[in-house]
Amino acid sequence: MGILQTAERSSATDSSENVVFQRHLIAYKETAKLISGTVLEIGSGEGYGIRELVDKCDKYIAIDKYATKINPEIKKSKNITFIECEVPPLKDIDDNCIDYVVTFQVIEHIFDDKYFLSEIKRVLKKNGKLILTTPNKKMSLSRNPWHIREYTVQEMSDLLTDFFSKTEIMGVFGNEKVMKYYKKNRDSIQKITRFDIFNLQYKLPRWMLQIPYDILNRFNRHALEDENKQLVESITYKDYHIEGTNQQCLDHFCIATKS
Repeated sequence: MGILQTAERSSATDSSENVVFQRHLIAYKETAKLISGTVLEIGSGEGYGIRELVDKCDKYIAIDKYATKINPEIKKSKNITFIECEVPPLKDIDDNCIDYVVTFQVIEHIFDDKYFLSEIKRVLKKNGKLILTTPNKKMSLSRNPWHIREYTVQEMSDLLTDFFSKTEIMGVFGNEKVMKYYKKNRDSIQKITRFDIFNLQYKLPRWMLQIPYDILNRFNRHALEDENKQLVESITYKDYHIEGTNQQCLDHFCIATKS
């Protein structure tokens, strides 16, 4: 997987991505308080979530399109299974065998989101839960060509209630430091998109925009870090919180229960 292909993935080692990484980390921290039994993570990425979740469950199954790096010591001592495949479907996962499905920042990349959710429902046990995050469309600063779609609060709620008997839509919010970075990021992106006088970012097909997006996204994050190093480095997951949602949340944090 080349560098341009990984620009959409949050990195624990690239300091310029710290703000985004910590925003993703809060979801794992909160989820670790909720899970037990057999857990399936769809979209395990770089594997940093495994460290947060594996001690909270009896069995941990990770699925990702690309090979996830799992610490050998963790893998040796824990009941961990990794499946490398594209989803949906959820290959090699039996019906009604999972207590919790965790999938963070994934559904926006899935062409058939309804099939994706139907597969999650299939593998969950009765009263099993899906814990899902995805960006809030209302707070996105530009079109992300790696995303098939993004969701408003209502769109996310409507989609989940088609499959699950009980849903709870919450939001990931940032404190004053996080929102200071958000506003600086917004201003920086507007300086770039002002040259898009024909609004091509919303008219061209996604594949034409993905490489330029990755290049500009990396450039922008590194520039923000250079100009706001102390701010970028100081933000931790504790600068985020999860509460009842509204249109200003950064991400949707959803819990859905299978009847």
